[in-house]
Amino acid sequence: MSAPSQRETSVVERVRRRLSAEASEPTALTVADALRAEQQVAGSSTVLRVVDQLRSESRGAGLLDPLLAMPDVTDVLVNGPGLVVVDRGRGLERVPVSFADDEAVRRLAQRLAAQAGRRLDDASPWVDARLRDGTRLRAVLSPIARPGTVISLRVPPRRSFSLAQLRDVGSLTSEGHDVLCSLVASRVAFVVSGGTGSGKTTLLSALLSSVAPDERIVVVEDATELRPDHPHVVGLEARPANVEGAGQVTVRDLVRQALRMRPDRLVVGEVRGAEVVDLLAALNTGHEGGCGTVHANSTADVPARFEALGVAAGLPRAAVHSQLAAGIRVVVHVGRPARGGHRAVEQVAVVERGTDGIVACVPAVTYDHGASERGPGWGRLTEVVR
Repeated sequence: MSAPSQRETSVVERVRRRLSAEASEPTALTVADALRAEQQVAGSSTVLRVVDQLRSESRGAGLLDPLLAMPDVTDVLVNGPGLVVVDRGRGLERVPVSFADDEAVRRLAQRLAAQAGRRLDDASPWVDARLRDGTRLRAVLSPIARPGTVISLRVPPRRSFSLAQLRDVGSLTSEGHDVLCSLVASRVAFVVSGGTGSGKTTLLSALLSSVAPDERIVVVEDATELRPDHPHVVGLEARPANVEGAGQVTVRDLVRQALRMRPDRLVVGEVRGAEVVDLLAALNTGHEGGCGTVHANSTADVPARFEALGVAAGLPRAAVHSQLAAGIRVVVHVGRPARGGHRAVEQVAVVERGTDGIVACVPAVTYDHGASERGPGWGRLTEVVR
């Protein structure tokens, strides 16, 4: 849907203001009356087009609703009024949708924020919230954002994949499938690493779906994204502070609560803050099979990422590496080719501590376009998941 002409935009804006002043809903009758009051001659097709536009602005995500309903869409991104892109698993694709002006994008962002019970205005120009259907909303108003107000919508998974299904679509090799099945069955603690949009959540959800049905999984997330196909999953979701600055519930708070809920598997959807302290402590006090995801460009970068998070949360560097070596045994890295293509498991590495006390991830097996290459950590991996 392309942007309307400047004249049409002006007419719609005047009709919008008139209906708002009269507290009227946009119907064919009220819009026709408003057009006559504005001395605009309009046929039935014009009236219906204005009705559709005004209704789309007041319900759902407006112009973005058809994009959110597209199969396989994971993200819908608005970069100002003239650029809308989607991600369907093959990289970013521009779509023929645009807004009349930045004010239209701003109205949509504020309405979506209001649906989530959040404030978005010049005094609070950004928002991070979850909509009723689970879609994750992030928005920043202009002029802080350029070239205009930006909106990011992360669509919750519509289905859970099994490891076998990921193998069938090429995200796993047959050997990789067997390795990951053994990893889950061994109940050793692991993390899934990767960049933004690389498929960490999809893979972790598939791994959790293969957990034995008599095990209790407690999942802690900043925003609910993990939806494993498993009969015994308890989810805990963090909550930001309200407009008055009260009511905040952090991931770290929820990790502490989860430890008291008899988890067979403690899962932190994404480790990115002070919760790393409680997670490492939990994995070192008998909670087997714990797991989570972490942003990293490779398995080699994972120890540094944990170190940065742990030190920022008040743990000494030596303590971070000590607990990391004792608590986490395996790192599974997932990525996507730079120029599109399927997300896929790229490497499995084992966590080993050197004589200097510093942890490193040693590649056990690397996958590249269906081929596998075993590394120096292969023997250790087979021992760990035996």
